[in-house]
Amino acid sequence: LANTGFLSLCAHGRVTGLAVEAGAAVSHVTSVWGGQTLRKGTRSLRVAGDHLSRYLQQLLLQQSHTEPSGLQALTKKVLTQLKEQCCYVSLDYEGDLQEEGSHHPARFQTPDGRWITLGKERFCCPEPLFRPELLQLSCPGLHQLAWQSLHTVPQRARRYVLGNIVLSGGSSMFPGFPERMCLELNLLFRGAGVHIEVLASPKRATAAWAGGSMAASLTSFQHTWMTKGEYQEHGAQYVHTKF
Repeated sequence: LANTGFLSLCAHGRVTGLAVEAGAAVSHVTSVWGGQTLRKGTRSLRVAGDHLSRYLQQLLLQQSHTEPSGLQALTKKVLTQLKEQCCYVSLDYEGDLQEEGSHHPARFQTPDGRWITLGKERFCCPEPLFRPELLQLSCPGLHQLAWQSLHTVPQRARRYVLGNIVLSGGSSMFPGFPERMCLELNLLFRGAGVHIEVLASPKRATAAWAGGSMAASLTSFQHTWMTKGEYQEHGAQYVHTKF
């Protein structure tokens, strides 16, 4: 067992830093120092990919020109494809809401041949990651949780952690997500004399898996395996002896 935030850092070749994970079921922020997860620096947000897909469906149903029955019949898989292909994170949410021409419509064809046109829904869909109140949740956004987590890091280590903020998870793949996270964190740390950048690998959707593969290949990890041969020789109860 390993913390996914730590594994995401491993995928970027780091053992110290801040992992901001936005997955399918839940989002996490984890502070890690020298390979050790700082428990008091761990935060979670009950907004992730599945919630955003349902929110997108609600937004589309509010369009008077869209066939309601067709939208209600969309499967989770199709909604996810629609979200991944058409949605993005706005760098100026309030401004884009006010200005109609600021967003270009996108069209998506469903498996049954129906066409769906998205306007402002494109950037409204992922916004709850930063504004959970849009889903009637009274909790901080992901950037604010990252800010809280960074403040739990010891002062001597904080500047180093600030230089190693990594993104991971499928819901971090929205175009504009890294830039928005960077922008929000720099606003929160304004006046602190630091400039924050985030590391966003093109393969960050599976960063935890990649990090797990890397960690499992280390020499120091080898003593934590229970091999198939040991299992066959000693049985399941050997796990209590081995670990």
